[in-house]
Amino acid sequence: MEETQQRKRLVMIGNGMAGINTIEHILKLAPNSYHITVFGSEPYPNYNRIQLSYVLEKSKSVEEIILNDYTWYEANGINLYTGTQVTTIDIQQKTVEADNGVKVAYDRLIIATGSRPFMLPVPGVEKQGIIGFRDIADCEHMLQTADQYKKAAVIGGGLLGLEAAKGLSKLGMDVTVVHLFKELMERQLDPTAARMLQTELESQGLKFATGKQTAQFLGEERVSGIRFADGTELETEFVVMAAGIKPNVELAQASGIEVNRGILVDDYMRTSAADVYAIGECNEHRGISYGLVAPLFEQGAVLAKQLCEVETEPYEGSTVSTQLKISGVDVFSAGEFMDAEDLSIVRMHDDWRRIYKKVLMRNGRIVGGILIGDGREMSRLQQWIRTGTVMTEAIHTAIVGQGAPDTGNTVADLADEEIVCGCNGVSKKRIVDAISENGLTTVEEIKATTSACRSCGGCRPVIEQILQYVLGDQYDSAAAKKEAICACTTLSRDEVVREIKEKGLITSQEVRYALEWNNKEGCSKCRPALNYYLGMIWPTEHVDERDSRLVNERMHANIQKDGTFGVVPRMYGGVTTPEDLRLIADIAVKYKVKMVKVTGGQRLDLLGIKKEDLPNIWKDLGMPSGYAYAKALRTVKTCVGSQFCRFGTKDSIGLGILIEKKFERLDMPAKFKMAVNGCPRNCAESATKDIGIVGNEGAWEIYVGGNGGIKARLAELLCKVRTDEELLEIIAAFIQHYRETGKYLERTSDWIERVGLQSVIDTIVNDPDNRRALVERIEQALGQVQEPWNGALVERIEQALGQVQEPWNEILDNSNLREKMFDDLSASVVPDRGTV
Repeated sequence: MEETQQRKRLVMIGNGMAGINTIEHILKLAPNSYHITVFGSEPYPNYNRIQLSYVLEKSKSVEEIILNDYTWYEANGINLYTGTQVTTIDIQQKTVEADNGVKVAYDRLIIATGSRPFMLPVPGVEKQGIIGFRDIADCEHMLQTADQYKKAAVIGGGLLGLEAAKGLSKLGMDVTVVHLFKELMERQLDPTAARMLQTELESQGLKFATGKQTAQFLGEERVSGIRFADGTELETEFVVMAAGIKPNVELAQASGIEVNRGILVDDYMRTSAADVYAIGECNEHRGISYGLVAPLFEQGAVLAKQLCEVETEPYEGSTVSTQLKISGVDVFSAGEFMDAEDLSIVRMHDDWRRIYKKVLMRNGRIVGGILIGDGREMSRLQQWIRTGTVMTEAIHTAIVGQGAPDTGNTVADLADEEIVCGCNGVSKKRIVDAISENGLTTVEEIKATTSACRSCGGCRPVIEQILQYVLGDQYDSAAAKKEAICACTTLSRDEVVREIKEKGLITSQEVRYALEWNNKEGCSKCRPALNYYLGMIWPTEHVDERDSRLVNERMHANIQKDGTFGVVPRMYGGVTTPEDLRLIADIAVKYKVKMVKVTGGQRLDLLGIKKEDLPNIWKDLGMPSGYAYAKALRTVKTCVGSQFCRFGTKDSIGLGILIEKKFERLDMPAKFKMAVNGCPRNCAESATKDIGIVGNEGAWEIYVGGNGGIKARLAELLCKVRTDEELLEIIAAFIQHYRETGKYLERTSDWIERVGLQSVIDTIVNDPDNRRALVERIEQALGQVQEPWNGALVERIEQALGQVQEPWNEILDNSNLREKMFDDLSASVVPDRGTV
């Protein structure tokens, strides 16, 4: 108790990467020094903002970019307020007050409020359809817009703008990048490199309007176009602002703290107010506000030592480097990049291979460089620039690539103090020491121990080289690249599944303890994965751990960016009745649903539903859940088939309904979509589904591994069958084989590429005994599924009554009791997370 009373109170306003990285340093340097309170304006724990472009292009989920989940805050005794805005700082009384009424005193205060997108101050900027790109809510807005509109404009041809434009393009939008300057990324690239980049992106479908100054946004309530200063216009339905950022200084300024463009700080991140510090994109150090993560992490390391009273060198600024995160486009720039009279240059330009390398020197020492199309020398170029390395014949040969000898593992030349992971400030020596002292053998172990490779991942190849350098003959290339299921363990998916089977582990807690998780509570990545693997392996023994499921699955609805929910009733095969349509319409009116939308899966989506209304809507609908939120069968899309179509040869509607009823609600590694075509004309788009079925005269063709999303892939022919019975057996075996061997969150398109189509054919089609065994196991699993909406209502009502055995039908028959229970439940479906 005495130790607790001696702790000082540290409050941080902001829950972003720079601020939490500072807290991580403090916890390592002096874990018992502070009581820590963190306020975050977003409804999420700390996440990797660098990877928002991956969320936008759907190659990663929000859960996958979480850096520190809620259990991390709990384990470290941090009070976290999410979705909460601090409104007042009293620098005299040393208190902060938030919009939810919470008032907290501090001994030390860190302002880490970040930045916001710069919105061009031109007429019409307030119109609907014009947003910035800075957080998860912006990503979700862009994803929803891509479903409704086709023409987009991104204003800004820098890093963020190009990543946003490519993401929207992959979502199917016609995207034009509008840029004030003639060259893209003019702050990082010279004209030659910029032209090469633009040519490459044009070949990938992007359009460009460079040298254009936006003068006005056209349209009535919603934007319909852009008028430029030269009088020309661009038609667009959606505008994303990515023309720069503005530090969030308003709170500090209102509190009497000195600001300029950013919050003014000295070399130790101190502001003009006593015991108040500023870190991240909100601050201004020596006239510079950095918008890249590496310098902000360097600032955070200095600030942490300052707060922990550990001797530290002052922060004197950073040499920044940039890397474009667009798949298939290698662009890297660091230091000086434009020609100048006092600079000498080594340049290699290969138009045929689309490679451009440029290294700039002053007095023979390397001060900057650009790499386009070949990023293999990225880490070494960074090192040469940081250390001011003198140009040598060996370096020249490495750059131009003419007869370069094999120099072996290049990390041997790296100095011990050289930073390998710029995002997290991890040096070569720290990685080497971690490998030697802890017996590390994989990149994942190094990531968990040192945080290297934790952010953008660009340093992974160098870390692999360091592993090889340190381990020598003991280096195992396959083991080094092994991917752990999360940072809590070094075990891969296959190793975890094998251990669960061999040791008979039934619960997630048993797994984490028996397999020696370094975080015994697990994290947002491994908890839902373990829950899935356990349910797949032990369908009758394992009890579903609802707290381990992702938020949409816990709520049985899709959470929207404004905190409301979308509810999708099941419509088997896309077929409904006039009575059900009337029921949906009545409910939409009753609960003031903001929007009713026809989904791509032939169903109706009720959008904008309040959390407290979910139980009543489930009750009033009386329809099964469409599972639009689950890692399970979403829908079976059908054409009208032989029932109505003059070209239809097969009953696609009947088969689609049969399949959907057969396999609905069964947990799978990822969302799963199917389609049935009554003829080869593909009206139901079977060629881009996880399983696509095409009817021909006298036969069904089964296609697998398709994906119409961000990583488009045409399905491949698995086999042909004659009867519906054969068809159901093959489908059941395929799904179960995927369930048993797929990684959690791995779509069938990626799974097929990993395991190989022929392997799947040999396992399912060519081995009837194994096929029957797979069918038996899936039938056992199907016997355990239940309708989630009714299940959730029953569970809540039984808990409220304290009568666990009370039958659902008896409760429904008792109208007075029913209404009372639903009234009680409406206020408490799922509690707000609030303070952690």
